[in-house]
Amino acid sequence: MLIPKDRSIIIGIVIFILLIFVPYIFSSYVVGVFTIALYFAVFVMSWDLLFGYSGEVNFGSTFQIGIGAYTAAILNINTHMPLALCIVLGAVAAILSGLILVAPALRLKGPYFGLITLVSVLLLEQFVTIFAQYTGGEIGLSVPGIISVSSKINYYMALLFCAFSAMVMLVIARSPIGLILQASAQDPIEAESLGFNITKYKVLAFGISALFSGLSGALLVFYLGTASVSLVVSIAVVLQIIISAIIGGRRTIIGPILGAFFIILLREWLQPLGQLSYVVVSIMGLIVLLFLPDGIISLFLRKN
Repeated sequence: MLIPKDRSIIIGIVIFILLIFVPYIFSSYVVGVFTIALYFAVFVMSWDLLFGYSGEVNFGSTFQIGIGAYTAAILNINTHMPLALCIVLGAVAAILSGLILVAPALRLKGPYFGLITLVSVLLLEQFVTIFAQYTGGEIGLSVPGIISVSSKINYYMALLFCAFSAMVMLVIARSPIGLILQASAQDPIEAESLGFNITKYKVLAFGISALFSGLSGALLVFYLGTASVSLVVSIAVVLQIIISAIIGGRRTIIGPILGAFFIILLREWLQPLGQLSYVVVSIMGLIVLLFLPDGIISLFLRKN
């Protein structure tokens, strides 16, 4: 009989195979929605790597996403750097800014880590508004560089990036690093008594999470051709990321992919409702949590 870990890998492979055929089944518009969902899935997986395994509540995931997105966009607008270099530098900026912010915060106990990450998002929102001449303010930035004009090329690039991100994070989650993070989440005092430098491993996990968040944020900007607060920074995006991870099944990496698609596709379907769609999505999320507290992926991981 397959153990849950084996099943989650098989589920991931099945999802990948099914997603390969999306451009041949649906219209270009639907393919575009799936492309956004793939980048959003990386946001959610990155959040799950930190919270699901280390137990640190991160309300500031869009801080790294926003830094990566805006850095890449501003470089693309004001320099003649190649698109790929702008994306890489955006990811580097996300890692550095995140580590500078979080390394001291991880030494704090209780809810302070979550509070600091939440404040970081609010500060970034204000920064974007105050320096509107560089960031575009609330309107956002229109970037001249785009990944491709082909919806299929854009989609398959997003699919490969999502699959690669999932593989890397799965390997990390099941490595000694992942085990130490889980041990620190369950009993940090005992983990430290065994000689593990818990802070070091959490900083490492945060750095990896920031890397993929920054990369995905930059890639999303160059796919859509715009960078804005509502797209990559706002608290609303943070909440969608957290809800997606919990609905899909936290501490699984694959579960967040299911949760991301659930939220993005449901939100798109409910778009005619306007702002009310967010209320409906939240209610649907609560219903899923009520009947599936371990997330959607638990339907496939249960033993017969």
